[in-house]
Amino acid sequence: MKLEMTLKEVQDSIIDEFSVFDDWMDKYNILIEMGKELPMIDPKFKVKDYLIEGCQSKVWLYPQYDGKAVTFTADSDAIITRGIVALLIRVLSGRTTEEIIMADLYFIDRIGLRQNLSPTRSNGLLSMLRQMKLYAMAYKAQGSGQSQ
Repeated sequence: MKLEMTLKEVQDSIIDEFSVFDDWMDKYNILIEMGKELPMIDPKFKVKDYLIEGCQSKVWLYPQYDGKAVTFTADSDAIITRGIVALLIRVLSGRTTEEIIMADLYFIDRIGLRQNLSPTRSNGLLSMLRQMKLYAMAYKAQGSGQSQ
């Protein structure tokens, strides 16, 4: 799948969407809508193996790698958290392992997300991001022909 937008373009478009609103209640509503639009994860992936450690709510993240790009599907039992993971998927899914590993996700601070999340949600956001990068690193290591 060829991506139409670069990492920077996707992040800039998210910043534009959030900049329309000054009130954080409106921004939470955007997150809730994004969470509702997140494609459903196959129930067989809602197991402990794909549960992200460090999140207060339950978040399942399933990666797939086709040798070129990593795609993610996810779900959460909390609607705001589901919106947060939807944002991360929008930016990182369909990218190469290198793009994911090297990604500087400046949109998180630019839209005020980190500052407006509770400490536990903020930790969850970092845990989700770390897990996505770890999957990319693992796929990259497998693909480089190194024996394990």
